[in-house]
Amino acid sequence: MTFFTIILRSLIRRPVRTGLTLVGISIGIAAVVALVGMAWGYEKSIEKQLDVIGVDLLVSNMSAGIMPKVFDASLQEPISKLPHVAETTSVLMQLLSVEDAPMMMVSGREWDGFTWNKLEVVEGRMPKNADEPAVVLGRLAAEVLKKKVGDTVQLETSELPVVGIVDGKAVVENGAIILSLSVMQKATANEGKINFVDIRLAPGTSKQAISELSEKIRVIFPEGRARAANEVVSANQGFRIARAMSWSTSLLAIVVGVLGVMNTMLMTVFERTHEIGILLAVGWRRQRVLLMVLCESALLGLLGGITGVTLGAIGLKILEHTPAIRGLLEPDLSAKLLLISVAIAVVVGVISGLYPAWRSSRLSPSIALQS
Repeated sequence: MTFFTIILRSLIRRPVRTGLTLVGISIGIAAVVALVGMAWGYEKSIEKQLDVIGVDLLVSNMSAGIMPKVFDASLQEPISKLPHVAETTSVLMQLLSVEDAPMMMVSGREWDGFTWNKLEVVEGRMPKNADEPAVVLGRLAAEVLKKKVGDTVQLETSELPVVGIVDGKAVVENGAIILSLSVMQKATANEGKINFVDIRLAPGTSKQAISELSEKIRVIFPEGRARAANEVVSANQGFRIARAMSWSTSLLAIVVGVLGVMNTMLMTVFERTHEIGILLAVGWRRQRVLLMVLCESALLGLLGGITGVTLGAIGLKILEHTPAIRGLLEPDLSAKLLLISVAIAVVVGVISGLYPAWRSSRLSPSIALQS
């Protein structure tokens, strides 16, 4: 009988206890995959949206929330005249409850600004001009709201016709309601207000020049910040809080898994006292007994991790298609997250088995044989 066979047999001969322990670990790891996958997914979705639109710098008055505060639209003009700024456009973006959708991105964009350029009309048309009271829907937004060209959308107190369905090349774009900035300002009672100035830089702008430009923007707009598109999410306090909450909630579930594995391994040691005594009597070293118990707990962690990753991935796919989430983000199911989750499960197994392993290695062969 091989070393691995002994380990495997110990788990198989107590299927109910092993199964319940795996359930405990799996729930913890599934929570990690689901919660962290959602947080990472939202961050990556925003980054991809900015990349598709072609934003190099984003000026906003970002506070602790997900969306920044509004500020005066007149700030765009002095920013557009700064060195290395090739093009600017103003945006008013908000997360609003729209009809049956509890949360939807609504994006009011300066007419003829570059943020319109990547939108590909799938059905219908674009608004005729900046003042036309109409919206276009991203493909996912149209599905969530169950709207087609010719229908109307209730946006705050305004009822606006849908004139087109567009493909925005990114999940957040496809999940958004898009309209001209002036119509958005009127519909949400934010006349003359925006919450983003999107900037395209001149080709070949150096990092030093970007840093100097950011400082000049800060002089013009002391309450705001200009951040590179790939830094917007990581620098936002709201995203950091969401990320921390995801890991904190996951940690509680993992602690339950630790206690479950430790309880299982302790019971295993108590029930196998006689067997361990025989192994010690026939020449097994105490270190090998310790390694055996640690390997059993690590194997429990590995199996629980694989099961948990599978459950978490299934849960994310289900959540991705719910009306509350669809169109806001694309959950992250990257190999990095899955490997981290399985590694956490194995570490949980090893940590949980430390005390039972130490206890088993300290047994006296003569006393163990009498048990």
